[in-house]
Amino acid sequence: MKIGILNGGGDCAGLNAVTRAVVKRAESYGWEVIGIRYGWDGFLRNDTVKLSFPLVESLIGVGGTILKSSRTNPAKRPDGFQTILDNSKKLGLDAVVCVGGDDTLGVASQLYKKGLNAVGVPKTMDNDLSSTDYTFGFYSAVNEATHAIDNLRTTAESHDRVFVVEVMGREAGWVAAYAGIASGANLILVPEEPFDLNDVISFVRNRHERGEKATVIVISEGASLARKGSDLEGKVDEFGHVRLGGIGQLLGDEIEKATKFDTRISILGHMIRGGQPTAFDRVLSTQFGLAAVDLIKEGKFGMMTSLRGTKIVSVSLEESTSRQRLLDPEILETMRKLSY
Repeated sequence: MKIGILNGGGDCAGLNAVTRAVVKRAESYGWEVIGIRYGWDGFLRNDTVKLSFPLVESLIGVGGTILKSSRTNPAKRPDGFQTILDNSKKLGLDAVVCVGGDDTLGVASQLYKKGLNAVGVPKTMDNDLSSTDYTFGFYSAVNEATHAIDNLRTTAESHDRVFVVEVMGREAGWVAAYAGIASGANLILVPEEPFDLNDVISFVRNRHERGEKATVIVISEGASLARKGSDLEGKVDEFGHVRLGGIGQLLGDEIEKATKFDTRISILGHMIRGGQPTAFDRVLSTQFGLAAVDLIKEGKFGMMTSLRGTKIVSVSLEESTSRQRLLDPEILETMRKLSY
């Protein structure tokens, strides 16, 4: 048996650990593994590399992905789906492990319906896939963001500054919420609850009146104003997503203009999605990779690995991309209780 593996979408910590686990498990069955470079783009071009365990053995703690990635959407290419199906046959692939978020897995689901023996592994630092409790890459991103916010707080307190810290996460506030709670941020703003600019300005003023002149506000890149749209002009990728970013700058500028308090903006951006995976993400990535190969062994195509509680289970690719997973009400309530 010969299987392929590809990574799609943005990189995150743990991708190499998945590849390592897939190769290890596949070789235990006597199978060959072909790495498809640059995701769906590489599949369209047959850009591949033969993998073996000695090549990937030391990669469990290495960030990024040796297979490279892209945000290519085959549906936007002439005969894109058919080209991938044809190339799969040319490569002699019996199945393909597709590692990615809702876009990558959505394509995998469509290709499965057209005849590709696809299985999925959920990957996104945003943690916004509805059919798994956590995705790998999330806790690593939270860890990096927390460390950065901890550092910024010392500067805020040293100079009596307001710091607005923008973090990634798209339309879900998981990273902002967890990093904000973990770092003791004074206020956390997320896409799930549009905010009133005047309320935020009053919040900062009230802290100053109490003598608490250092304020740290964590805001998710997808957060928006309740009374005024915050969508900024930006490029759109092949899946129709606007390149977010800029709400932190907007908020910081408005706070300083209204209060005259020294306000600084820090946009953590891509720095939190890179770097080494945490121990949790290394273990979860490994479990997902092993489970994906076992799905192939059992002929359970069109399925995705999933974490439910402490168990690795499987769900259909169609179900996994049916809706976006937003913050739980319990987390939102925790954020409210901790605002001060």
